[in-house]
Amino acid sequence: MRVRRIQCENDILFELLDEHEEPIAAISGFMRHLHARGCSPNTLAAYVYDLQHFMRFLKEQQLTYQEFSPAHSLAFLEYLSTLPSRKQARRLGLVLSTKTREGSSTTRLSPTTINRIFAAVSSFYEYLILSGQWTSYENPIHKVDDPALTRVSERHRPFMGRASHQRPIRRAVRVKTVQRLPRPMDDDLIDKLLTSLTCKRDKAMLLLMLHGGLRPGEVLSLSN
Repeated sequence: MRVRRIQCENDILFELLDEHEEPIAAISGFMRHLHARGCSPNTLAAYVYDLQHFMRFLKEQQLTYQEFSPAHSLAFLEYLSTLPSRKQARRLGLVLSTKTREGSSTTRLSPTTINRIFAAVSSFYEYLILSGQWTSYENPIHKVDDPALTRVSERHRPFMGRASHQRPIRRAVRVKTVQRLPRPMDDDLIDKLLTSLTCKRDKAMLLLMLHGGLRPGEVLSLSN
């Protein structure tokens, strides 16, 4: 099972291929849906690789995505907690590190990554429900009310404000994460960054990220 990247003129698409090198139809439809919503290539890549973990788990458990239930999400969490990270971790806190058979050190998936994978799987099932491909009409990634968020108004703001009856929810199965504030750059580093910009384009890109809150991928995808 592998991910195939497709270059189409100005777009980049992704497909998840099964062991017979055939695209998985449900995943392909979900990826087209995300592309139609205007998701960036980086977002599409994150989704397809997260769903690759999910499909590998289903294959190991001899399940189909139609048979996946809320009870299986606990086994999925245990499965993800044993997977090695594909890239070297850059984390401030302690992480689980193990040795492979060859003796090299490897780190496990971070809690943030595991929660992101669960979010991707949840979005996948929401797509199946909306497209009529999931007959149970209930997302197997079970969600529950989160009254703790209502006690901190800044952390939960419904789209319609006070007129909305939307309640804060969270996924029932998740990994506890530590919320850390971003580390500000030193003044010397900021001065070096600004002086290294030699053209107006680069300065404009930096100002867009600084004042507009745009991510690098969003800035790079802008067009005239």
